[in-house]
Amino acid sequence: MMIIQLLPWLIAVLTLIAVIWIVIVSWKNGISPMPTSRPVRQVVIQEVNRISGYADIMEAGSGWGTLGMDVVKYCPGKRLTGIENSLIPLWTSQWLTWLSILLRRAGGQQHSLKGRLRFTRGNIYTCSYAHADCVICYLFPGAMNRLVDKFQRELPPGAKVISVCFALPGKEPLRTITCRDALRTKVYVYAF
Repeated sequence: MMIIQLLPWLIAVLTLIAVIWIVIVSWKNGISPMPTSRPVRQVVIQEVNRISGYADIMEAGSGWGTLGMDVVKYCPGKRLTGIENSLIPLWTSQWLTWLSILLRRAGGQQHSLKGRLRFTRGNIYTCSYAHADCVICYLFPGAMNRLVDKFQRELPPGAKVISVCFALPGKEPLRTITCRDALRTKVYVYAF
């Protein structure tokens, strides 16, 4: 009986700790994990599907995992590794991926995410992009400024960078697409 009475307080305390943790990591990163709108996800998916054949995609700052899950779901032959340093969004994306696979398996269906999607803890500024055919970013201007030289050094010839909202400084995009969402979000596509 005592446990049942304490349960709402325990949930409230855990929620508060989670919120404080996200705020601290967001302050450290310079940006909070932001989900992408459906129109933006659709544009990113179209751009990833322009890459012929199999491709290894990296998502720098994968946040809650919604963009990565949709990319793998709607882009046959593509594998995605999401890199995230904030534990709560990372665990959420890992849990949602696992749950999605489990629910499809329980329904007797094979899941398109299995073996093609993983979210891992890492630092987007120190991880290697040397094997990536494409990098997806939804970051902020300071991060894009820090990553442009790293992409130039590490990405293989012909690799693409798809950036939501923020351009790579000093780099001319192949295309700039304005999405049909409320914010008229821009998606920049670069070739290296």
